[in-house]
Amino acid sequence: MNTAYYDILGVSPDASADEIKKAYRKRAMAFHPDRNPGDREAEEKFKEATEAYEVLGDLEKRKIYDRYGLDGLRSSGYAGPGNFEDIFANFGDIFGDLFGFAGGAGQGRRRGPVSGADLRYDLSISFMEAVHGVEKNIEITKRDTCQTCEGSGMRPGHAPTTCPTCRGRGQVIRSQGLFRMTTACPECRGAGEIIKDPCIDCHGEGLVAKKKKVSLKIPAGVDSGARMRLRSEGEGGRKGGPAGDLYVILSVEPHEFFRRENDDILCALPISFTQAALGDQLEIPTIHGTATLTIPKATQSGQQFTLRGEGVPSLRGHGKGDMIIAVQIHTPRRLTKRQKELLQEFAAIEEKEGQQEEGLLKKIFHMSS
Repeated sequence: MNTAYYDILGVSPDASADEIKKAYRKRAMAFHPDRNPGDREAEEKFKEATEAYEVLGDLEKRKIYDRYGLDGLRSSGYAGPGNFEDIFANFGDIFGDLFGFAGGAGQGRRRGPVSGADLRYDLSISFMEAVHGVEKNIEITKRDTCQTCEGSGMRPGHAPTTCPTCRGRGQVIRSQGLFRMTTACPECRGAGEIIKDPCIDCHGEGLVAKKKKVSLKIPAGVDSGARMRLRSEGEGGRKGGPAGDLYVILSVEPHEFFRRENDDILCALPISFTQAALGDQLEIPTIHGTATLTIPKATQSGQQFTLRGEGVPSLRGHGKGDMIIAVQIHTPRRLTKRQKELLQEFAAIEEKEGQQEEGLLKKIFHMSS
């Protein structure tokens, strides 16, 4: 069996018609001349793929090719695709949904309802607004459906005329090397129609610019990068089409004391040397108010303590995270005379105990050597 055409499309000789069609769609999209202008190699690969599909996509041609190869096809009268004149006309069902034309070549783009475009709005909120939730009113500028012409672009009571350039097809044929390619008509942009009596309010666009205030309810627990979708708050539709959506992308400002990690709140708490050595009970701020933290005796710098349920509410409704406090022993920059005397006395005691520990360490070292 001659497998050249199968190899070109990257399918096996027993591939189904649907598999062959999908393989050709993939190759056509990758090497289409409109997507690779001036690329001769891509143009050649597109030509090969189209020739392969013209044979393998036709049941009778495929049977002859499988049994007798390319010579058998030629004997049966097949002369090949030639210069690919109006390929789109032969494969309208393939290229129609590939390159945005409903129904393929000769039919142009859809003339029915056109959905509005989606819009994006970037919103910055504070750390506390993110963890507790907040309601915001934002103002957006967008193109909305023209109420005068109801999105048609025409002056009320008038109708569009057939495009003289493409004669209503919505497409024109242009030459590119060996090819004659079908593309959207530049005059009517593929619509097949021209508006000679445009609406005086939207100037034929079907859309008018307007400002609108939108209320946004931000749930507790959101974080930077969260995306909120407001249906039908995007650009207006045309010709009876629905409006697009508005996507609000959130950015959370940092906090001077708290830091967030998933649903947990992290913070560093400065304490004095005496609090660390003797222990203490402190009232500390949390994102929910205040809480009591017990500092045990002999606490070390960097030691962490956890307050359960004092973190961020879960967006999934599974309770709250925790608050994790890392204590940092604060060294005073200024000391009174009495403080210095007490610390010197403390240091002297430490030095005496240190000498005893040093003697013990020397003894241990001597025993191990």
